[in-house]
Amino acid sequence: MTRGAVHPRIATEFEGLRLDWLTVAARSERSAPAVVARLRELSDRYRGATVIALRTQAIPRAYRTFYRQIGLDPERVRTPVERVATVRLLYGELRPSGSIADACLVALVETGVPVWALDAAAVDSELGVGISDPGGSLVVCDRSQIHAPLFGEPAAASAPGPATTAVTLFAVAVPGVPELHLDESLSLAGELLGA
Repeated sequence: MTRGAVHPRIATEFEGLRLDWLTVAARSERSAPAVVARLRELSDRYRGATVIALRTQAIPRAYRTFYRQIGLDPERVRTPVERVATVRLLYGELRPSGSIADACLVALVETGVPVWALDAAAVDSELGVGISDPGGSLVVCDRSQIHAPLFGEPAAASAPGPATTAVTLFAVAVPGVPELHLDESLSLAGELLGA
């Protein structure tokens, strides 16, 4: 696991913001039966009362607070764990959607810390948190390009696809999220992909 750089201005303003990443061999394919079974088990964690109480738990609350600090309304732009909980309530289950996405999903549900995947071939140097020009929004980037808005889905050119042979997984922790949870989330996603 590698700790990503955080733009100095961002690091000063949001002490405790952290992005860690690792690269693992992975193909975009059907999830293993064990991962599909795990998703079924995890689906049972999200029932109506649990979803309502989710906002009061320490890690989801930390992401909601950080969203507000960077100008995102968590009532309109849901945090990753709240999005997953809402989807679970709407569809009655956490549906498998492929090995890479499912590894990230399991890691999120187990720890509350979101993990995203990029096609490793699209990443040409170390990942970190930067500032977009000219908008000034927070982004996940390397030295040469922006891969995703912070907490958003990767750009099409950076996302894993059928030709992917390795992925760069990254997790973002905000102030109030223990380092242990960040490490656990990223490690779990990597393990599920066979790292």
